[in-house]
Amino acid sequence: MDWVRGENLGHGSFATVNLATAGSQSCGFPPLMAVKSCGFSHSSSLMNEKLILDDLKDCPEIIRCFGESCSYEKGEKLYNVLLEYAPGGALADKLRNSGGGRMSESEVRGYTKALLKGIYYIHKFGYVHCDIKLQNILLGGNGRVKIADFGLAKRYGGRKGAATGCELRGTPLYMSPEMVAGGEQGPPADIWALGCVVAEMLSGNPAWRYSDIAGLMMRIGVGEEVPEIPKGLSEEGKDFLGKCFVKDPSKRWTAEMLLNHPFTCDQDFEDDGSKNREENSPSTSPRCAFDFPDWASSVTCSITSLPRSEYSPESGSWFSGESSSGSGSWSNRAAARLMELVSDQNPNWSVSDDWVTIR
Repeated sequence: MDWVRGENLGHGSFATVNLATAGSQSCGFPPLMAVKSCGFSHSSSLMNEKLILDDLKDCPEIIRCFGESCSYEKGEKLYNVLLEYAPGGALADKLRNSGGGRMSESEVRGYTKALLKGIYYIHKFGYVHCDIKLQNILLGGNGRVKIADFGLAKRYGGRKGAATGCELRGTPLYMSPEMVAGGEQGPPADIWALGCVVAEMLSGNPAWRYSDIAGLMMRIGVGEEVPEIPKGLSEEGKDFLGKCFVKDPSKRWTAEMLLNHPFTCDQDFEDDGSKNREENSPSTSPRCAFDFPDWASSVTCSITSLPRSEYSPESGSWFSGESSSGSGSWSNRAAARLMELVSDQNPNWSVSDDWVTIR
């Protein structure tokens, strides 16, 4: 695969991300990509990420993987994974640049719905992301949510981490109680993290407001304390977060259940957080004689029940037999005028001298 490394986009604890330009020999690849690279000697996590992304390649809410390669740069062998480039940056950046440092509930509904679609797909294929947070949620060029950074992702269903030394995965602020207490990390852990993300988008602050990591871990793993619900949130939003912040993972709602929650199943909201404007678009002028608004619902009377319309030579206008300025809508009056053209005689299509061809 032919590509050229570009400017640095970011870096993590074990890998760096750069812009990548597809070479002339790389047919079928987008002109711009992101390349995630690390030293080959410690590339097992990145290799695992590549395999997982290959399994999840058909989900539009998950960042795409285009392939892998090895390169020698500055005397070091690197392992590289070519990924979809998300020009919109991270959702964390969008939140930081939002007015007041937080998002409107309508925006959050849209982003939450898209996130749930991606999380549902991840769980459906037997994986847990293990690090859902705003920094790992990217925005494509069209504003579509893209879940990224699967470096900590794993298959679920195996032994708990407590049995193997309590392996902790993820970022403390987003860790679930069961993860902190016993190392268990299944699909419910991603739902808890999603709740933290939603609360952060709504308030502009992390779901937990403790700077002491040890104290934070105690609060998450022990007792009944849960993150604070943002003030001013709708009842639907409060209930949604309540379903995410259930301490018992077996009683926490799943991604599939939350997709049907009123907070996210409102079809007025698109996946990029914008409100669907189709219903609110201004009415347009009729494009033909039959293109009247609400034709099917407004013209429901029979032919015999339509008011008789007459033409007034004095005013040069049509009016109904009841009143020329009656309460009937203009569409009804237009329908009545059309009914004047109705005849019980069969049409004669043999005469076509006066037809005009319209192109």
